[in-house]
Amino acid sequence: MTVQPPLTAIPADLRTLADYEKRAEMHMTPDVWRHVQEGAGRGITLAENRAAFDRIGFLPRAMADLDGDTGIELLGRHHAAPILLAPLAYQRLVHAEGELACARAATALDTGMIVSTLSSIPLEDIAAAAHALARDLGKKPAPLWFQLYLQPDREHSLQLVRRAEDAGYEAIVLTVDAALKPAGITLPPGVDAVNLAGMPRPRQTSVPGGKILLGTPLAQSAPGWEDLAWLRGVTRLPILVKGLLLGDDAARAVDEGADALIISNHGGRVLDGLPSPVELIQNVAESTAGRIPLLLDGGVRMGTDVVKAIALGASAVLIGRPQMHALAVAGLPGMAHMIHLMRTELEAAMAQLGCPTCALLGPDRLVALSR
Repeated sequence: MTVQPPLTAIPADLRTLADYEKRAEMHMTPDVWRHVQEGAGRGITLAENRAAFDRIGFLPRAMADLDGDTGIELLGRHHAAPILLAPLAYQRLVHAEGELACARAATALDTGMIVSTLSSIPLEDIAAAAHALARDLGKKPAPLWFQLYLQPDREHSLQLVRRAEDAGYEAIVLTVDAALKPAGITLPPGVDAVNLAGMPRPRQTSVPGGKILLGTPLAQSAPGWEDLAWLRGVTRLPILVKGLLLGDDAARAVDEGADALIISNHGGRVLDGLPSPVELIQNVAESTAGRIPLLLDGGVRMGTDVVKAIALGASAVLIGRPQMHALAVAGLPGMAHMIHLMRTELEAAMAQLGCPTCALLGPDRLVALSR
């Protein structure tokens, strides 16, 4: 099958994120499409991330005053809507501009972006592109955070943190649930984890009769609580911990100095059989007692999903795979259109519910639907 180039204009039939997903396969090679879409195991968790949202319905309030907006305050910054771009590795797999296109679209639409350690564009170049566009548009840059995968050598992790600080990133997102995931796709020429140039890339290949994973250097380098304490001691930036699901773990992370948490099962890509974050966020909210903001990552595909997550206790949500779909289909315009679609659906849902601000969204606006 011939891979189609990115579109230069947005066709009228692209009206939802699902439309972008359907079209995106034509704009990716089969191995890249498989990598973007796949989940761990039989894909139970991947499917559950969506199904859990679909089991939640709404209870609208009639004839409400609709004077409001979708803005929120998060970690000392204003966000135009409770929507951020999740950290995604190797975005140049689907478009030559990769993370640069995403950063510019996020800047244009006042949307926060989290840049992956495994970005295919240097983290400094991504920040520079966002800041340059903000200057051209005469606006303040949108919030830009750096997602950190800890490296086996703490000095290398520290180098990444310092580079992010120097480039103007406003927070560090420590991912703790993906150190032991499968290796994934074989990268084509011209696509690499450029931020890790010169650093060792730990891998574990098992042989019959030898250690498979437990007790190997790879397992021993997985994040521990002492690593969060170390990170808290080396940076003044806010720290978000991504990948927690249990209330007890969340409460400890707060005690250890986390400024916010991202409830996530890594998009169903790490361990099959995990529940959806939207089913766990109330428990995490109770365990953390409102001490810090909670963000939700996993399965968000519609503005109504954002409403459900906020009503259950999230401060904001992260959008993952749809970035790759929109980027593959239409590059920067596709990314900007995707964000606009989410914002439009969010406002429409809030208006229908009679909740003109995010602060008015609560569990009293939700109802369980029959399965």
